[in-house]
Amino acid sequence: MTWGRRWYAGALAVALLLGGCTGGDPRFRPGAADAGDPYVPGAGNGGYDVGHYALTLRYDPADDRLTGQATVTATATAGLSRFHLDLAGLTVDRVRVDGAPAKHRRDGAELVVTPAQGLPAGKRFTVEVAYGGVPQPQPLPSAELGDGGFHATPDGAIALGQPESASTWFPVNDHPSDKATYDLAVTVPDGLAALSNGVPKGTESRAGWTTWRWSEGSPMASYLTTLVIGNYRVSTGTHAGKPLVTAVAAALPADGPAATSVARTGEVADFLAGRFGPYPFEAYGGIVVADERIRYALETQTRPVYGPGFFRGGRPNTEVVAHELAHQWFGDSVSLARWSDIWLNEGFATYAEWLWAEHDGGRSVAQTFDTVYAATDWTRPSVDPGRAGMFGDAVYQRGALAVHALRRAVGDETFFRIVRGWLAERRNGTATTADFVGYAERVADHPLRPLLDAWLVGATAPTLP
Repeated sequence: MTWGRRWYAGALAVALLLGGCTGGDPRFRPGAADAGDPYVPGAGNGGYDVGHYALTLRYDPADDRLTGQATVTATATAGLSRFHLDLAGLTVDRVRVDGAPAKHRRDGAELVVTPAQGLPAGKRFTVEVAYGGVPQPQPLPSAELGDGGFHATPDGAIALGQPESASTWFPVNDHPSDKATYDLAVTVPDGLAALSNGVPKGTESRAGWTTWRWSEGSPMASYLTTLVIGNYRVSTGTHAGKPLVTAVAAALPADGPAATSVARTGEVADFLAGRFGPYPFEAYGGIVVADERIRYALETQTRPVYGPGFFRGGRPNTEVVAHELAHQWFGDSVSLARWSDIWLNEGFATYAEWLWAEHDGGRSVAQTFDTVYAATDWTRPSVDPGRAGMFGDAVYQRGALAVHALRRAVGDETFFRIVRGWLAERRNGTATTADFVGYAERVADHPLRPLLDAWLVGATAPTLP
């Protein structure tokens, strides 16, 4: 081979590597390897929008091994020569795009896929990924909360975590700005439950293994997915014409405070629907785990998961149930476009706790407000609190103070009209703080930004309207 031919061959190889098999076609470019959210660097991806995940999984607690087949249906939002999926620590055996074998490689927690042909903007495509391995947990932003992600337990596993967790057990665009619907079939040894989100689609047993099927037909942010496997007392029924599935770890008392608390899920949801508008999903539920490493509760869509610490002391705790169920509206149905606005989730969910406590014979909202107001550190903002402050009091408690200040400023009738209208308009979508403030101002028909700025980010204690 002459030098000129060698140079040409080398240049062609580079072009194919960079652009897939698109021959350097300028219509196609690599998709972004990051959603661009500084609170979760490296999470999420660009260039496509996922519509649906179909997951077929098998998990054996004997060796903690997970095997999976994921089919991701997406639409290209730009011409793609290659694209990324988030996948941490698992081995990929095979990738196909639209049925054709695709090249793939790992780059840390990224799965980089190069299809045989470029994907034009607007094209709907499917990605099939066969993978497996022993999933691992991952640290959460707050050390107090421990780890998120996929935890092996003595009798099964728990996949859970915020702001990230899904990428520890399936390939995903792991950012709440890209919501999708889900179908999941998970096979586990007979005698174990395999619990997830959405509507139960039945179980089937064969040769010592049972497959549990779940379907979530409303768009769901990836961190709101969960998979809980183990020995659980599962209760099934209906509420308001929709499936209600609750589960409590068999290691916890059958008549203890955990079971008593989640048994009131339907009642609490109905109370919140009276304040916020119709319940936004097709199923209800809750799961209480016994693993002490889960030191938080999470609003996993349709079926929140509660750590055991919320039910110590021998008495029920329905306020945490109210908090996580309120998230079904604030955070799940209307999700964050970016994590710096997390107060939109937590401030309203905390305020829902206050509303429920008053309704259930506890302290009044005014009493709770006075206590929290006196203890608030006004130097810490609710909006854009920094990654280390995502789960701090400024987001939860100061956020709830701002909600009550808005209520006082506009009056009950206008306040609840704002809340219900906001949730109806943004249902199944995403939003920012600026979106909420703009909507509230339109409904109230007067400026509210100065008020909310003072309560959310001001450095001194404001006066209650």
